[in-house]
Amino acid sequence: MLFHSTVRKELARSFGASLVVLVTIVMTMTLIRTLSLATRGSVNPEEVMMVMGYTVLGYLPTILTLSLFIAIVGSLSRMYRDSEMVIWFSAGRGLSAFVRPLFGFAWPVVLVIGLLALVIWPWANSQTQELKDRYGRRGDLERVAPGQFQESASGRRVFFLDKDTPDNKSGKNIFISTIERDRETVTSARSGRIETIGDEQFLLLQNGQRLENSLKGEGLRISEFEQHGTRVNGTPLAGTETAPAKTRSTLTLLQQPTPVNQAELAWRLGLAVAAINFVLMAVTVSSVNPRVGRSGNLVFALFAFVVYFNLLNLGQSWIASERTGFFTFLLPLHGGTFAITALWLAKQHNNWAFTSWLRDRRGRRA
Repeated sequence: MLFHSTVRKELARSFGASLVVLVTIVMTMTLIRTLSLATRGSVNPEEVMMVMGYTVLGYLPTILTLSLFIAIVGSLSRMYRDSEMVIWFSAGRGLSAFVRPLFGFAWPVVLVIGLLALVIWPWANSQTQELKDRYGRRGDLERVAPGQFQESASGRRVFFLDKDTPDNKSGKNIFISTIERDRETVTSARSGRIETIGDEQFLLLQNGQRLENSLKGEGLRISEFEQHGTRVNGTPLAGTETAPAKTRSTLTLLQQPTPVNQAELAWRLGLAVAAINFVLMAVTVSSVNPRVGRSGNLVFALFAFVVYFNLLNLGQSWIASERTGFFTFLLPLHGGTFAITALWLAKQHNNWAFTSWLRDRRGRRA
């Protein structure tokens, strides 16, 4: 009991510190990226915090996996450097004895990772995509901002407004450029206001000029007006049938086993299975010689983590492009990693050495 409690307390402290640091780093990077999207007009500036929250929530499975991996590697490496491992080994605790307390601490984290990957990940992505679509398909009038050129949802109309009133119903020095039916129209007015007639919204311009240029070479026509009205309506939201695979629920992926859906499902399941493999892998890579550098095993552990997750992403693209199958990819990657890690752990636990085996073999032959 003392052995298990000591290992779990050490892991709890290290896991909490790693989680706080990684979440802070990811939140900072996500905030910078979201602000960049807001400046380009892809995200509503008023919804930056919501988009950032959903994005970080979607990244939590990877963050928890990396935090758990770093916590185990860091804790066991410290025990090697402080010669605590020598004490446990002298007390009859081999390296494989650490597997049980490690999984005793890690199994709730693995369950949370599986829940986040299978349920929360698609929900967070769907919420983020809905916010982006709603802002990207907002009405033309909602796009107008004083002092900025704004493009309509269809991309055929450009607005400019110099000043507006507090109620956002009128403005001054208005410029509109439109391309419709092989005709380019440029309209400018000193003032304008928004009026709703029935179910339609109209922009009524006053004291302006209208320039029409035919793209077919029919000539140029200039006219002046005292009042001119143009209809500006929003566009409906797109249907959910075109939603990306990462926004679809896990049940939908199972019911519609297309290559793209299977690729997304393989990635979600791979996150939970990878967390289990990382627990075993952390035990094997945490051994360190106190006489050499202290950061070598941490660098190797980070390299192994990056390679593993890159293989997950590579397998997702291969399954989507039908270069490999669902089980054909999952079994060799995760099963092979588990088998190699288990053999490596057995080698360290029993102090197997390839050179000693060769000497014994040659001695028997002699």
